Amino acid sequence: MKQALQLRLGQHLTMTPQLQQAIRLLQLSTLELHTEIQDALDSNLMLELDDDHNNTSTNKNDSESTPETEIAASKQETETTEIKGSNEDSAIPDELPTDSSWDDIYDSITPPSSSGNAVEHDFEVSGTSDESLQDHLHWQMEMTPFSETDQAIARVIIDGINDDGYLGTSIEEIRQALINDLEEIELDEVEAVLHRIQNFDPAGIGARDLRESLSLQLKQFPLESEWLEPAIQLVNEHFELLANRDYAQLTRRMKISEESLKEIIHLIQSLNPRPGSQITASRPEYIIPDVIVTKIKGRWQVELNSDAAPRLRVNPHYASLIKKVNDSKDNTCLKNHLQEARWFIKSLISRNETLLKVSRCIVDRQADFLEHGEEAMKALVLHDIAEKVDMHESTISRVTTRKYMHTPRGIFELKYFFSSHVSTVSGGECSATAIRALIKKLVAAELPNKPLSDSKIANILSDQGIIVARRTVAKYRETLAIPPSNERKRLT
Repeated sequence: MKQALQLRLGQHLTMTPQLQQAIRLLQLSTLELHTEIQDALDSNLMLELDDDHNNTSTNKNDSESTPETEIAASKQETETTEIKGSNEDSAIPDELPTDSSWDDIYDSITPPSSSGNAVEHDFEVSGTSDESLQDHLHWQMEMTPFSETDQAIARVIIDGINDDGYLGTSIEEIRQALINDLEEIELDEVEAVLHRIQNFDPAGIGARDLRESLSLQLKQFPLESEWLEPAIQLVNEHFELLANRDYAQLTRRMKISEESLKEIIHLIQSLNPRPGSQITASRPEYIIPDVIVTKIKGRWQVELNSDAAPRLRVNPHYASLIKKVNDSKDNTCLKNHLQEARWFIKSLISRNETLLKVSRCIVDRQADFLEHGEEAMKALVLHDIAEKVDMHESTISRVTTRKYMHTPRGIFELKYFFSSHVSTVSGGECSATAIRALIKKLVAAELPNKPLSDSKIANILSDQGIIVARRTVAKYRETLAIPPSNERKRLT
């Protein structure tokens, strides 16, 4: 094989570290961006928060004073002077009377909490709970007088209860799991322990199906409760008819009127089909909007949330040390930090400008939604915004992922404003979000005893000029968590 040298001319795209950093910052959520900014502040001595810019609004509010506030301040100053004067008249004696202590004469003052506002801290702690359903049940088990054998059985049963509060394993499986430690255990013993656990809080816990859970919850009601006995009878004996909404058969079987059946069903509907959901260890997740949309003088204004996008700057003191440092090693380190700080700030500015530009385009396109609601939502895809702002669709996808917009109608993810479309009779387009809103409106206005089927909804939409198939209606209905027509039938 002969060796030879060849000269080729080529061109390829290389992503610089600055470009990679800009792309990475662009796709970060608000919480992740704050973490990234904090890491940069900790690692780069040239970076610092621009407090002058971040506190502009605070200083502005502090500088504004009204006559009312001045009067209140002067009044408070007067009261303080009077209090001081009254305290000065009562001098503290050198020696206290015999058989007395300091607290008998002077009120003791509790020192303030080192954690700041104690009331606010206590409120925050009480509002959050790390106790899971399993912990709650184990705590009740420890408080219940069980034998060692029954306690071992109770632990296995509690471990088999899922987050909804239902027992996910059978009695035989629980017995098989305990057979190695407790050889002489019988199914009746497991069943007895299960019945005791089913009396735990919350009501309906440890049930094996929905019928048993509803029955357990009804048994927790006071005996004198109205409609309690027929409700227990309906759940225990005619649950299948209730599930199928066969109200005519129920009235005949139970020999009651339609009005009485309505009251009984109302009592059953007040129960919780997922009793375990009352106790959860999950904490609420708070959303910080990246963009704020307001209407000023008839026009929609879009601005970045200053709390979500803090401003950074180069520390002028450390930057001035570059010319003063003689050591080449230290000088190189300072220059590298300065260059990285400038790149990071430039990437943040680019992220904010891109986010603001895309948000403005979305607001311009979906102004009807902000004015009239979901039914006025227009069809929108990433390509439409990318073409308008002269960017690639992948960039628009990064900008709109996990970024939120605060509007007068609520807080929405930027992805929410993008939806597919269907054709209309006039040759136009209707967004999927608008169709879902129309379906939700039609279902809310339907007759309780004659709910609309998917075919009927498709025909109604067709009369309004929206061409949509029955299967599409069924798909949109399921995304809205609306049950089918046979399950929506109710007594009038």
